Amino acid sequence: MTITQSGTSRKPGRTTSHRRIDLEALLLPLQPLAKKLYRSNLTGFEIQNHFYSLPRFLFVGPGNKGTEYIRLGIFAGIHGDEDAGVLATIEFARQLALHPEWGQGYEIFFYPICNPSGLEDRTRHSRRGKDLNREFWSGSREPEVQTLEEELNSLNFHGIISLHSDDTSEGIYGFVGGAEMTRHVLLPALLAAETVLPRNIAKTIDGFEAAHGIIDKGYSGVLSAPVNRRSDTFEIVFETPHLADRNLQIEANLLALKAVLKEYRGFISMSQNL
Repeated sequence: MTITQSGTSRKPGRTTSHRRIDLEALLLPLQPLAKKLYRSNLTGFEIQNHFYSLPRFLFVGPGNKGTEYIRLGIFAGIHGDEDAGVLATIEFARQLALHPEWGQGYEIFFYPICNPSGLEDRTRHSRRGKDLNREFWSGSREPEVQTLEEELNSLNFHGIISLHSDDTSEGIYGFVGGAEMTRHVLLPALLAAETVLPRNIAKTIDGFEAAHGIIDKGYSGVLSAPVNRRSDTFEIVFETPHLADRNLQIEANLLALKAVLKEYRGFISMSQNL
């Protein structure tokens, strides 16, 4: 799965001369799996005379007798110049459709393109010039943020995973928020992913105190659960090194996501047996 590029490469986050990405072409690998991945487009909006909507895919795994489904939201592309997470989200949805047993007991909503105009333009910000990942739960007027807030409000996720890339880090790391057990879910994900990319074990990452590649404080306005649900929802922001080989970033994301599913399912099972 590739994104074709042309023109001169520049620092991530800056506008480039690359031709625009064909967003629908990115989603083509999921088309043959329409009976296993249910697609719907969220409410559309217009930006500078271009019409967009956010694609959403739903995967429902085999059920566990006597237990409710665990509902997860996986989000990518909120920064339009971080395409490894977009491609990893699409590939993970494809793999789950082919191996549904991996997602036993899960109902997973995939949002692979959260900033379509930014991804199309290969820029961190949307075409309206906003860093959308600083706009949540602040009364934002950005249509992408409002659309995602409606989803976060209505679906009551047990867990939220956001995939990002950091051009200042040489290794993988993650932010944790929400439920107290979140770091115990992230740690196995880091262990799995560091088989293909190194972990950032610096004491300060992205300006925050860190321990073993885990940060428990972060920026305000990031995509997260509604305030009244935050203490019950595990929230992970998984970061790969932007300057690393993109295929390795994708693989690291895939390994991390599989580890999260396994670990959280085990955590829930253990809790129910206490």
